[in-house]
Amino acid sequence: MSMDKGLKPRNALARHRNVLTRDERIAALSEIDRFQEGQSILGLPKVANRKVIVKKEKVEKAAEGVAAEGAVPAAGAAAAPAAEAAKPAAKPAAKPAAKGK
Repeated sequence: MSMDKGLKPRNALARHRNVLTRDERIAALSEIDRFQEGQSILGLPKVANRKVIVKKEKVEKAAEGVAAEGAVPAAGAAAAPAAEAAKPAAKPAAKPAAKGK
C-alpha cells in the first residue's frame, strides 16, 4: 500500500545523508584532488560526509551582549538593567478555586 501525498514529509530528500552516490563521491574527491580524469570509477576511496550545523545569529548576538555586560560597566547605567534582568518574574496572583455545591 502506498503512502498518501499529504503524509509524506516535504523535505524528505533535503535531509542529511551519510551515503553518497557515486557522482557525489567523485565530485567530493575531485575537490580535494584525489580523483583524476580517466581514473576508474570502481573502488573509490571513502568520503566523509559531515553534517555542518550553522548557528543562528540570535545566539551569537546574545553571546556578544553577555560579553559586553561582562566588561567594565558604565557608572551605574548598565548595572540597573542587569539587576532587573537577574530578578525572577513575579507570579500573578492565583485565583481561589471555586467549590462545587
